[in-house]
Amino acid sequence: MAVTDHEPTDDEVVRLLADWLPDRRWFPVKGTEAQLTAVGGLTLTDPRDEARVRILLVRAEAPGVDTVLQVPVTMRPDRTATDDGPTPGGARPGQAGPAWIGTVGTPPMHVRDGVGDPAFLRAWMSAADGPRPPVDAEHARVLTGEQSNTSVILPASDPAGTPDEGPAASAESRPPGAGDATHGAAILKVFRALAPGDNPDVDVPRALARGGWVHVPRPLGWLEAQWPEDGSLVHGHLAVLSEFVDGAQDGFELACAMAERGESFADLARDLGSVVAGMHAALASALPTTDAGSADERAAATADAVRARYRWASGLVPELAQYAGGVEALAARTAQLTDLPAPQRIHGDLHLGQALRAHDEWFVTDFEGEPLAPVAARTRPDLALRDVAGMLRSFDYATAVGRGLETAGTGDDSWADDARAALLAGYVEASSGSVGGGAAPHTEDVLRALELDKALYEAVYEARNRPAWLSIPLRAVARLVG
Repeated sequence: MAVTDHEPTDDEVVRLLADWLPDRRWFPVKGTEAQLTAVGGLTLTDPRDEARVRILLVRAEAPGVDTVLQVPVTMRPDRTATDDGPTPGGARPGQAGPAWIGTVGTPPMHVRDGVGDPAFLRAWMSAADGPRPPVDAEHARVLTGEQSNTSVILPASDPAGTPDEGPAASAESRPPGAGDATHGAAILKVFRALAPGDNPDVDVPRALARGGWVHVPRPLGWLEAQWPEDGSLVHGHLAVLSEFVDGAQDGFELACAMAERGESFADLARDLGSVVAGMHAALASALPTTDAGSADERAAATADAVRARYRWASGLVPELAQYAGGVEALAARTAQLTDLPAPQRIHGDLHLGQALRAHDEWFVTDFEGEPLAPVAARTRPDLALRDVAGMLRSFDYATAVGRGLETAGTGDDSWADDARAALLAGYVEASSGSVGGGAAPHTEDVLRALELDKALYEAVYEARNRPAWLSIPLRAVARLVG
């Protein structure tokens, strides 16, 4: 692409973003105006030279928000507005659309969201570290509906091609049904909210795959950048390319459909429990941690965390006030436990929606954690049973969604009860009777405490965002403290 008389500056492009960003689901500032500042960027080279490709790093500031965002853009000269052919993403340059940002510079340059643009995808693949398999950027498909990232499915290109660098994984170390590093499709996950440090959605799957755990899609490429933070330069991951699990079903959607049909999920739940136990064993081996504190201290800290969560939640959801006595009784029992397992690296945000079912296997995805939380908080060792509790909570939601919200809390709970029991049984069996590294007799109270912590958080979320769903966590709180 020929250089124009005036290449747009980052500041000029950021001024365009002021009108475009608020409509993005991943933009963290809602209901108020944000101050946007360009803090850095990365210029990539499209091998075909069809567009200028720039990754902008933009700080968004507003009350309670101070986040660095990633906005990849592609820029093309104004003359494309008169071309007869379509532009990337299916919209003509002068038309409104989710990828269209605006026009800037002299002569004018059309600016688009780069994610999904073949020019950006080609440039990203050229710049990334890792095996980087040959993919078809021209027929990429952007996934919609994501709240904190943007993902793009890239079909395989030349089946006879080879990665740009690095050996492909052997069949033994690849997940069954996952894309072959040489021949298969891949999925690119672009992190919109950036945080200093190594993103766990890159490092954890890499560590698990190196250790031979086959239930995680293997990372195939990743890209990093630097930006200023508190007077110094920090680095962080921008995106990760992973094997695409062909023909996969979202675990939550699968559970909802089976609940709607009244079809037992128990066998699948038992299998999933076994996979979660294997994940915890693989995490403990691949990413060992140093034990901090005694078992008594861990029990007291877990109990205090439940008490603090309840104080916070009951102050925002009046319906929780009636459970004060039950919450305190459970917290007191938790504080007396003497064999709480040592903390370890965990998934941290595990639920049915993070599991994929394909080819009679379960795969676990999305190790990123809360995108707006610091990396140190997302990678802090915790009780492995917190992941189990997250999965158990999913079954209440699957029942409610599958059978209809109007029946939530009023019908037969046997579907969810059977699924919960089966998942826990599968986890215990795969852990040789030791649950999360601790003794099985303590499992019930620990899980109740961790499930309660999750349900209290859910109650606040639903009260604020989906009041019609509030009955789901409220019923769980009643069950857990009853």
